[in-house]
Amino acid sequence: MGQVIAAAAYCKGRKVANIDLDEGREWANKTGHFVWIGLYEPQQEELCTLQKQFNLHELALEDALQRHTRPKLETFGDALFMVLYSPCLVDGELTFIETQLFAGTGYVISARYGNSPPYSQVRQRCEARPLLLEHGEDFVIYALLSFVIENYRPLLDSFHNELEEIEQHVLKHPLSQSDVERIQTLRRNLLRLRRYIGPLAEICQELQRLEFPFIDKNMRPYFRDVSIHVKRLLEDLTGLREMADHAIEIGLLLESSRQSITQRKFAAWAAILAFPTAVAGIYGMNFHNMPELSWHYGYFGVLGLIGSGCLALYFSFRHYGWL
Repeated sequence: MGQVIAAAAYCKGRKVANIDLDEGREWANKTGHFVWIGLYEPQQEELCTLQKQFNLHELALEDALQRHTRPKLETFGDALFMVLYSPCLVDGELTFIETQLFAGTGYVISARYGNSPPYSQVRQRCEARPLLLEHGEDFVIYALLSFVIENYRPLLDSFHNELEEIEQHVLKHPLSQSDVERIQTLRRNLLRLRRYIGPLAEICQELQRLEFPFIDKNMRPYFRDVSIHVKRLLEDLTGLREMADHAIEIGLLLESSRQSITQRKFAAWAAILAFPTAVAGIYGMNFHNMPELSWHYGYFGVLGLIGSGCLALYFSFRHYGWL
């Protein structure tokens, strides 16, 4: 069975009563009142009870009983059904917790499936601002939507710090397989975040255009403000993806540079060793009539030539930065 986290009736921006689940319609029908019901992992029984009370559309109920993959907003007459997702890191794995919202004249119902941050914080904030809560259902929708979007910001900040740490590590150390796997995990998480944040921009724009009895035109600037925050999140996501791509590029460039330096050192030492090999090869041909072959100091002269040549090549390569 699901759990009723909170259920209350409000009038003129103030809570007037805590209610039972089967009392919602009675309070919602009172002039100037609306009810706000918060559920945790409700089952079909609770949702059917709410459907009978608030005349929830059967397609909205059917939609609520299915698990979704992306945020969305659907309208059914003068009521709306919304699916939102809050990001959570569980043992280092990025997961998304689904929240379903039903809203219409006189009621707002939220159903949370999973251990995302509780909406009790949102309720406390709203009850502490009676002048805004007096707007009614539309302000509650705004507050819940804004809270969900706020949950993305700390996650993006943590990813930003992690990418900066990776960049510093890559600048000082060769790019390892664990570094590549770590960056790839971040890139995959950023793509998943974009998949869930992107539709939120469309939802905010749609809320600004809806002509519903319970959505006041004066609340449209609030939905526009949420839309601006979503656009900033999307811009930050783009920046983080570029940071992840740059980290890979920097690592590959530095690795290529290190390999080039190593190859130049090998080439320089090979050239130095090639000189005595060439001299020894010439004098090892064993021809009878060779210059200086019978010279008394020929052996020492050749050693001196080899040593001088190797030193000259060594200092020349050092001068040009190859050694």
